[in-house]
Amino acid sequence: MISAVAQLPLRCASLGLLALAAFSTPGLADQHIATRFEIFGFARIGVLTLRNRLEERGEHYAITADYTTKGIASVFVDLKTHAEARGRLIAGSAQPESFRNDSRRNGAERQSRVDYRPDGTVDGGSKPPLSEPVPLAAMRGTVDNLTAYHRLERQLARTGSCALTARVFDGRNVYDLVFMDAGREKLSPAGGQHFSGDAIACRMTRRYPPGSSDTEKDEGARQGTIWYARLVPGDLLVPVRMEMDTQLGVVEGYLAELHGEGVDLTLMP
Repeated sequence: MISAVAQLPLRCASLGLLALAAFSTPGLADQHIATRFEIFGFARIGVLTLRNRLEERGEHYAITADYTTKGIASVFVDLKTHAEARGRLIAGSAQPESFRNDSRRNGAERQSRVDYRPDGTVDGGSKPPLSEPVPLAAMRGTVDNLTAYHRLERQLARTGSCALTARVFDGRNVYDLVFMDAGREKLSPAGGQHFSGDAIACRMTRRYPPGSSDTEKDEGARQGTIWYARLVPGDLLVPVRMEMDTQLGVVEGYLAELHGEGVDLTLMP
């Protein structure tokens, strides 16, 4: 569920936040889960609210993330984004079919459109286009950032391990999301969030290949830690907290609400 997470908070749905945006479940039963996350910067100043929705129908999934920067974050980048990934659930993983991102960044409209083919070929790009677009060969075999987190959460539900690397193409850039185990912890209430319980910590690092030219690629989360817990019935782990290193400094994210699968949680205002 954090995709909307490595680009958090400024181009979130993408990597750290979009981590918060990608739930997963291994079954074929229909699922509908909605969440709200609150993101804070220095001195507990709110910088972003992220709302996510996961829908699974049979073998198909759709993940949406909506967020808007606020407070000090909007001084650096005034951003409003709607991102959506659709795809198919496969054995132990997820395969994207399409990714869409519509954003308004400092008053300028931006769009990314990517289609992922079963044979690994990828067709996509962004408007306005980059001066040096990603070569077709570099897109091959990639996934969107929401699906990358979806894969991680399915793996966690199955094995309890964070060890995973996903090559991502989001319509503008190609990069690797690298996840590693960071241990198990018993969390206590913190940051105004009333949650306590066992959690699995995953360390995330975003790595760009040599020669990446987009001047915005360093926005958002470069690395950080996400804590996952079991909050809904079945084999599903949910991100409950995160701590990300961004160009604004360290930001913290907290699950504030979760609704779905017979569960209604309000963990913070």
